[in-house]
Amino acid sequence: MPTQVKRLFILFGLAVAILIITRHFLVPVSFGRYGHYRANAVDEIARLEPHYAGHVACAECHEDIVATRSTSKHAVVACEACHGPGLAHTQNPTEQKMSLPSGRERCGYCHNYDASRPTGFPQIDPARHGKNEPCMTCHNPHHPEPTGKVEACEACHAEIVRTLSMGRHKTLDCTTCHGSGTTHISDPGRMRPDVPRTRNFCGGCHSDSASSPESVPRIDLSAHGEDYLCWQCHFPHLPEARR
Repeated sequence: MPTQVKRLFILFGLAVAILIITRHFLVPVSFGRYGHYRANAVDEIARLEPHYAGHVACAECHEDIVATRSTSKHAVVACEACHGPGLAHTQNPTEQKMSLPSGRERCGYCHNYDASRPTGFPQIDPARHGKNEPCMTCHNPHHPEPTGKVEACEACHAEIVRTLSMGRHKTLDCTTCHGSGTTHISDPGRMRPDVPRTRNFCGGCHSDSASSPESVPRIDLSAHGEDYLCWQCHFPHLPEARR
């Protein structure tokens, strides 16, 4: 028998031995009773002491808050996600009080800016937003809504607002170019913001005949950029003149 075949048989034998040892000494006996699962885990979990009551228990006493939350963006957030485990409170509400997030850290778990979060999810830069005041100073946690215009846009478009703050357009309200006002803020999924679709829109400020201040860069709209739309050459949130 060739040497390489012998080595192959040895390796195969070692693999079988390891499989047998693992199956009989390392894999739990109850593994596989209910499928690809350790059956004893069910009993172990059942013996754990419960700490959470669930939102149904909260609704039995706090109907007013449930009604407020039902039409808010926090309607899908569990009560105990913010207030902590509530079983002890439901059993003895007088002595066992729920946790009340009063600072900024708890809200930041979800709303501090993170580029990996989906577009449209409300996010803020904690160093710049809210003057370090507790979030509930401005926002009702059971029915949160954006406050001012810029803050309302920054809640979802923090990266764009940061870029805008470094450019010449930083003094403009977002709605100057995008329109839609509060309709997009209240229902961003269905009401999309408008965008400028013609050269004349930018020309309202930047054409030679515009009535804007002299400090605003001007161009001959009929000769500049041929027929290209302005934002095909100039990034509107951080526009730079090209000579």
